[in-house]
Amino acid sequence: MRKSRQNRHWSRRTSSVPKGYLRSWVLEMLNEQPMSGAEIMREIEDKTSRRWKPSPGSVYPLLSWLLDSSYTRELSDSEAGVRRYELTEEGRKFFEEHEQRKSQDRSARFFGSQFDDWEGAMPEEARELVESWHNMRRAGRALRRKLRDDYSDALVTEAKKLVDDFVEKISRLSEAEKV
Repeated sequence: MRKSRQNRHWSRRTSSVPKGYLRSWVLEMLNEQPMSGAEIMREIEDKTSRRWKPSPGSVYPLLSWLLDSSYTRELSDSEAGVRRYELTEEGRKFFEEHEQRKSQDRSARFFGSQFDDWEGAMPEEARELVESWHNMRRAGRALRRKLRDDYSDALVTEAKKLVDDFVEKISRLSEAEKV
């Protein structure tokens, strides 16, 4: 059965993104270099591995607010028809305050765990791992359906042992990388 088109890219909709997430991205990008609204949308789509593409209806009002608040200025040397923005000194201070709040709240996950992997694309060399991770999640959902429809103590015991072993091994790998 084919997935409906309307649900295929549900996570790309701005409504599923927490308040302040777009502002965080835009401030970070403008802190690096001047950009236009279209460049910002394209860059976010690339950096989130096409998981999210903010709409013009979200990006341009935010750019107008940043401009009206004196956090950005429009560059006069932009190409015809392209409005590029850069942070002002006040905008850089606003960005730094924003980053401080994020780092203070880092342990509380500033935007929630579902957005952790939006912070940048996986290296191309890790694509096989990403596919394996997706396969593991599919297998987990299938097991939950099986248990819901045909519960078995033996299956629960075996699955719990497998999951616990997996978590222990992955945790050891993660800790080994920190050293």
